[in-house]
Amino acid sequence: MSFNKKELRQEMIQQRKSLSPLEIKEKSLEIFHRLQGLSAYENARKLMTYVPFREEIHTTLLIRDFLAKNRQVFIPVTQPKEKKIIISELLDLEKDLETGHFGVMEPKPFAFRPKDPKIIDLVIVPGLAFTTSGYRIGYGGGYYDRFLPTLEQNPVTIALALDFQIVDSLPIDRYDVPVDMIVTESRVIDCQKHR
Repeated sequence: MSFNKKELRQEMIQQRKSLSPLEIKEKSLEIFHRLQGLSAYENARKLMTYVPFREEIHTTLLIRDFLAKNRQVFIPVTQPKEKKIIISELLDLEKDLETGHFGVMEPKPFAFRPKDPKIIDLVIVPGLAFTTSGYRIGYGGGYYDRFLPTLEQNPVTIALALDFQIVDSLPIDRYDVPVDMIVTESRVIDCQKHR
């Protein structure tokens, strides 16, 4: 399949939209169970993850799991003018959030708890399409490609994806940052082995 980035984004969004809410829920559960089996997940104490948007994988499963284990959860807060991400600690999935930029859930003013991103040991990275070597196409803002290189501790980066989101190749720019692993409903991909 030969697409440019814009066409590929549209194609992936359409494929996700073709799934029913039940299918997304079931596939999210399968992905979550695979993720739980990874030492990178089990050993993490400070998780950064996005809150699911539209037909994205239900990251709320990991958020609830981490909070139940008294581990810390941080969510990205975008600053569109600067095109940057600030992380904010999430304490309560129900009470802390409201709809923010781009329709994404972000902290309410009282729940904005900015932290130094250096403390994160696991980052769940969003995307629309991925290669087995860990390169991705996101929604086009470039936020994560700017944010990830600023993390000095080199936390493990994992993308959660549906099987159809894994593609043979993507147009790659020199500033694109690949993820370490991709977890789908049917497999775990160690991206470093494919680079």
